[in-house]
Amino acid sequence: MTENNANLPQVVSRDEWQDARKELLAREKELTRQRDALNAERRRLPMVRVEKDYVFEGPDGQASLLDLFEGHHQLIVYHFMFDPSWEEGCQSCTAWVDHIARGHLTHLHARDTSFAVVSRAPLEKIEAYKASKGWTFPWYSSYGSDFNYDFHVTLDESVAPIEYNYRTRAEHEQAGTSYYVEGEQPVEQPGLSCFLRDDESAFHTYSTYGRGGETVGGSYYFLDLTALGRQEGWEEPKGRSGDAHGAIPAFSS
Repeated sequence: MTENNANLPQVVSRDEWQDARKELLAREKELTRQRDALNAERRRLPMVRVEKDYVFEGPDGQASLLDLFEGHHQLIVYHFMFDPSWEEGCQSCTAWVDHIARGHLTHLHARDTSFAVVSRAPLEKIEAYKASKGWTFPWYSSYGSDFNYDFHVTLDESVAPIEYNYRTRAEHEQAGTSYYVEGEQPVEQPGLSCFLRDDESAFHTYSTYGRGGETVGGSYYFLDLTALGRQEGWEEPKGRSGDAHGAIPAFSS
C-alpha cells in the first residue's frame, strides 16, 4: 500500500471481511430498531395549535399557512436561509434542497403530505434564484411576517429572545455551540418544521434544527419526522392513520 493510501481500510481475506461485516450488521439492525422506536416517540409528541394568521407570498399571490398544505393533511417546511438583503440563498441550504427531486414530492403527496420551502427574502429574489437553479418545488416568502422568528430560524434580539435548537444564547455558550447564535443580527439558521391540519386549523407537531436536517435521506425519512409517520400498518402508535398503507418502498399503495 502506498504512502498516499495509508489511511485506506485494512486489506483482509474474504472470510475476515465477512465476519467483520456480520458484526457491523448486528449493530446496524439494532440502530434500525432504535430509530423505529424514536420515530414512534416523535409521533407521540403533543402538538400546538398555530394561532397566528401568517401571510406568505408565492407565485400565485398571498397564501396562508393552510394554503401551503395544498389540500393535504400534513405539511413539511424547510426553513431556507435567505436574508432579504442577500442576492443569493445560503449555499448549504442550496445543497440541501438540491436533493429534492420530483419523486420526493410525488411520494409525499401519495401519503397526504405537502412540502414547501420558506425564506425571509422577498419573492422576487426567491423566484430569480430558484429559476437559476432549475428548481420546481414550492418556495414561499415570509417577508414581513413573524414566521421565521416564531419558529426560531431568524435570530434577532430586537424582535424576540434568542433561541435556536431549543437552547438560549447562554445555554449555547455553556454547551460550546455559541457559533449558532454569533454574528451580526439578524442571524439566519436552517431547520425543518412539520404541521398537521385538522379541518381549518393547523398544528405544529415537530421542528428540528442544526444537524437534524442530515437525517432526512428520502421520502420515508421525511415522513418519519411527521405526526402520522409512514402511515403503514406496522408503526406505533396504532390507529394514527385511517387507512394504513403496506410497507412498500415503491409507494404504490
